[in-house]
Amino acid sequence: MKKILITGGAGFIGSHVVRRFVTTYPDYEIVNLDKLTYAGNLENLRDIENQPNYKFVKGDIVDAAFINSLFETEAFDGVIHLAAESHVDRSITNPTEFVMTNVVGTVNLLNAARTYWKDNYGEKRFYHVSTDEVYGTLGEGTDMFTEETAYDPHSPYSASKASSDHFVRAYADTYKMDTVISNCSNNYGSYHFPEKLIPLSINNIKHNKPIPIYGKGENIRDWLWVEDHARAIDVIYHQAESGSTYNIGGHNEWKNIDLIKLLCKIMDRKLGRVEGESEKLITYVTDRAGHDLRYAIDASKLEKNLNWKPSLQFEEGLEKTVDWYLENEAWLNNVTSGNYQHYYEEQYTNR
Repeated sequence: MKKILITGGAGFIGSHVVRRFVTTYPDYEIVNLDKLTYAGNLENLRDIENQPNYKFVKGDIVDAAFINSLFETEAFDGVIHLAAESHVDRSITNPTEFVMTNVVGTVNLLNAARTYWKDNYGEKRFYHVSTDEVYGTLGEGTDMFTEETAYDPHSPYSASKASSDHFVRAYADTYKMDTVISNCSNNYGSYHFPEKLIPLSINNIKHNKPIPIYGKGENIRDWLWVEDHARAIDVIYHQAESGSTYNIGGHNEWKNIDLIKLLCKIMDRKLGRVEGESEKLITYVTDRAGHDLRYAIDASKLEKNLNWKPSLQFEEGLEKTVDWYLENEAWLNNVTSGNYQHYYEEQYTNR
């Protein structure tokens, strides 16, 4: 039985990856390591928490001694590393925290893998999940980020992720570790912490609160359904060549303001409101410092080499996402109130 460590597995993307690996590969033992910061929520994994091939460990990747002990005890065959501080606004306020988790934490994992795999990597693989923000910004037009695009990070968050990407490649080159990296576009879907644009807007529309939009809402993002991302991670982990990098995108470029207007339209219909009512909640706020204008991912390499492509167009995925949040009011209320943070103590203490 292979034993795979998934870091950050109680977070938004991580919980979808954990669920996919636990349910798809019953012959794997999946260890979910998460610090359970504000963005880590074990309620995201209630449906699989009692599966025999799943184990949760609470811990911090910044703690090198803890990471070394975990690798020695568990004898992992592979790592899928998603644990990260990821909110750009928070990185502007507290960049050091992002350096510690995203850079130092990644190096701690690399060091532990190198030590306990003893330079005999065989089928042992270190997969680092990163972001398209490392590439910087694009102007409006037809250009897209490819795997060959030069790095040009503009925020403390993207700089920390760029640094961790470089460390992964350096360990592959220096120590001949089997590593792969993926850089994804903006994710959306179920279990998304409601500080991010889509879940925040859904919640605010539902409660008739202002919908904050940076600047004029002209920033453009490519949107990737989170379950398509989890499927891509599965394919890359199992099929990608050692040392390779893959961009993962949804082929869905939207201006923020157009996205929010579409979301308002969907919410008005589902809540029985007059069409256009929720658009009145749109509130323009001062733009974020260093706000990149446009991200766009060229995922053709992933489609060509590994036969992956997104399963949903954005309009369909957004409908599914809205339905999930409206049907899971208890989850959303627990997250917005902070009550979800008691779930770990209730479910895992004294096990």
